[in-house]
Amino acid sequence: MDKRLEKQLAFALEIDKEKEIYRQTHLSGHGRNENDSEHAWHMAIMTYLLREYANEDFDVLKAMLMCLIHDVVEIDAGDTYAYDAEGKKTQKAREDAAKERIYSLLPEDQKQELIAIFDEFEEGDSPEARFVRAMDNLQPLILNNSNNGDDWKPHGVSANQVYKRQIITKAGSEVLWEVTDAILKENIAKGNLSWVSDPEEND
Repeated sequence: MDKRLEKQLAFALEIDKEKEIYRQTHLSGHGRNENDSEHAWHMAIMTYLLREYANEDFDVLKAMLMCLIHDVVEIDAGDTYAYDAEGKKTQKAREDAAKERIYSLLPEDQKQELIAIFDEFEEGDSPEARFVRAMDNLQPLILNNSNNGDDWKPHGVSANQVYKRQIITKAGSEVLWEVTDAILKENIAKGNLSWVSDPEEND
């Protein structure tokens, strides 16, 4: 077999492991925990469907690819819960090591291409990254909302924490930020989220 093809197939097989990385978010209908590959697929479809609400024009194909690869590093690094302050302290180091090992399975040109897209997502400075980060927030939010906020409750997540994380949606889409804000206000009214007196209390 051609060496390039051999490397590409090795990477394709390796990323199958993403299906085994489970997140804190549950499927709609109070289903099981979703896995990383389901999260990425859902984000990619949402990126295509909701692209008209982006604040700025962006490359949809690149953004969809960004969705699909942004959590591949979690094969090694594991999923870091959005509101896990301790886990956040080591997240970058774990993901950087994973990025190097996993993408090094590819031919060098594709390794560099996908690492650049991953890094672009992490930096959040491009139109594609801004919209994909909005999808990364909105996708679990609509699932959690459909389940009556049950993914926040066991972790004692406050309204302060959720707003602090979700505000980056505004940079990708003002329209979807308004939807997000309405969902959060509805969950506060239902008692699924509460404000804490010190906004930094649960950071």
